Amino acid sequence: MSNPYIKIIVEANIPYVKGLLDPYATVEYLAPEDFNPKAVRDADALLIRTRTKCNAELLNKSKVKLIATATIGTDHIDLQYCKDKGITVVNAPGCNAPAVAQYVFASLLSVVNRPIGSHTIGIVGVGNVGSLVAKWAESLGMKVLLFDPLRQAAEGGDQWTDLDTIAREADIITFHTPLTHSGEHATFHLADDAFFAKLRRAPIIINSARGEVVDTQALIEARKAGRVSRIIMDCWEGEPAINPTLLAMADVATPHIAGYSSEGKVRASQVVIDAATNYFMLPRITVPMPLPPAAAQSVRRLDVIRSYNPSIDTQALKAHPENFEALRNHYSLRTETREGSEH
Repeated sequence: MSNPYIKIIVEANIPYVKGLLDPYATVEYLAPEDFNPKAVRDADALLIRTRTKCNAELLNKSKVKLIATATIGTDHIDLQYCKDKGITVVNAPGCNAPAVAQYVFASLLSVVNRPIGSHTIGIVGVGNVGSLVAKWAESLGMKVLLFDPLRQAAEGGDQWTDLDTIAREADIITFHTPLTHSGEHATFHLADDAFFAKLRRAPIIINSARGEVVDTQALIEARKAGRVSRIIMDCWEGEPAINPTLLAMADVATPHIAGYSSEGKVRASQVVIDAATNYFMLPRITVPMPLPPAAAQSVRRLDVIRSYNPSIDTQALKAHPENFEALRNHYSLRTETREGSEH
């Protein structure tokens, strides 16, 4: 029986969840742009994605006690504010790692001119996504350089390198960090003028992390100077109002959909449903899709190529950049690359 005293607001573009919580609570579905202080004032929980900025401006006069985001990142949520106000925050780490790895390698294979196994790839940020990218790179015969100062400090070991070494030795540099603005290892504009000045092999630059990790103007200048050979860009500063010069330069240009696989969305949607049912002590609810298998730990080149063609999404965004949000929100979810090995 529905409990009218529990109100949950759900971002309408989260797939597979509509109607699941309605028998147990008062549920409202809103477009991202419709989340405002008035709309959320009497909500107990918000189920959201990255476009909903959860901060004091949105939440100050609300009674929200749970925020569950169907994303791996939390930079759209003011975590300190939520902690101070006793608001529980739940995210979905690793849910889209296979999709992002698929995007990285399908995009690479669409632009590289020699066997991919001859390349050195520098991975900046080695969490769930970066770790899987590393495994796939190794399965494709690539040399892998890993940079993650937080993991290095916590775990030790000799598998790590520094950012200067990646700038000097990598043919491909791919970013998989969260967006942070403070602390010793802040990632805002991690790839800036100083970073690009250290590049030695005119690498391919890939950003499928957060737009602000890469300084847009610095990347444009590096590409003009020939310090960067190719650009694969899924995450953009200022999106959805993206830089037209960078858009024109990018070899692969997509509207923040690197993680958009059907399997990834099932995982993330189940996380936010579980967050709500656990918090409000509701019966267990499962999304109406089979839970996907574990991520592939190794892949074959042809399987990656066949699983995703980034040129279609690139053409669509370059033709109509003003449709960034529509292209993202109405994206046809793809199927992840399956297990396989080149060796």
